[in-house]
Amino acid sequence: MKIAFVHSWLNQYGGAERVLEAAHELFPDAPVYTSIYDPAALPASYRTWDIRTSFMQHWPAVHRRHQFYLPFYPFAFASFDLRGYDLLLSIPSAFAHGVVKPDRARHICYCLTPARFLWSYRAYVENEAVGRGARAVLPFFILPLRKWDRHVAARVDTFIAISHVVQDRIAHYYRRNSTIIYPPVYTEHFQPVATSEVGDYFLIVSRLAPYKRVDLAVQALTQVGLPLVIAGDGRDRARLEKMAGPNVRFVGRVSDAARRDLMARCRAFIFPGEEDFGIAPLEANASGRPVIAYGRGGTLDTIVEGTNGLLFHEPAAAALADCVRTFDPAQFDPHRIRAHAEQFDVRLFQQRLCGQLVD
Repeated sequence: MKIAFVHSWLNQYGGAERVLEAAHELFPDAPVYTSIYDPAALPASYRTWDIRTSFMQHWPAVHRRHQFYLPFYPFAFASFDLRGYDLLLSIPSAFAHGVVKPDRARHICYCLTPARFLWSYRAYVENEAVGRGARAVLPFFILPLRKWDRHVAARVDTFIAISHVVQDRIAHYYRRNSTIIYPPVYTEHFQPVATSEVGDYFLIVSRLAPYKRVDLAVQALTQVGLPLVIAGDGRDRARLEKMAGPNVRFVGRVSDAARRDLMARCRAFIFPGEEDFGIAPLEANASGRPVIAYGRGGTLDTIVEGTNGLLFHEPAAAALADCVRTFDPAQFDPHRIRAHAEQFDVRLFQQRLCGQLVD
């Protein structure tokens, strides 16, 4: 079976890319078709892959401002010549499922989510702090892109969703059924430490983008006065630093080893935004640490209150602050938390994905 992967863009590193890595391990010789690729933004291992980019690759500033070129992505993915492949596995957060399938080939879409900027436009522009200029222009493209998105979704043979909330969106926007396969967690990379080695700080590991709602945690922990460590960087960092009290420490991007150490020793991991799934909280669980998360979206699939974490149910700093105040790490068993995370291990993801690919 000759397989090709299709990914929306490769200009940043996050959960979507970790899904691609786990799938690529199954077929390491398969090419990856993508609109744009920035080697400097991704692990060095990607440079050994067969990555094939579209005509957009060398456009001005496209790696840093890929959103400016939204109208062109449908043409970029339609331009790929995929003749000769038996199976296409697209992993889209937008556009990648728009490739043209060869005759007698099968197209499986592992859908991270129907594009939020298309189907949840108002919430997207607010959460992403989109500027006035973009808000004036974007509405002219949203309706035609929605029509295109639904049209190409109808050509997909099989949809796989990453969570129940994404499954519901696929049904609502695309009118298609889907199977759920949870994204992979490399649990073997994380290990609990002795209770005596656990620190007193709460932890966030995240890209610092407005929709991640790290501001809620900064405000809440500043109000409560307990230590908060924030690992990660992004365009929202300056704003977050201005609102942070002296108990909030920004450490920027950290190495994998440092990230694992921070997770293993934190009092609890905080996940304040609404996400489609959320791999990082399960990495903290694999380290034996509980999670305090906003109780909407993908966390409803992964956080069991009293077992591996707590949920707060209003997207407000006060609600998170109340949860932090009442949090008692002694109520959680690190080994039980670790066992919960193992239900999402990468090996199970790969087994379930293989079952779909060869079905």
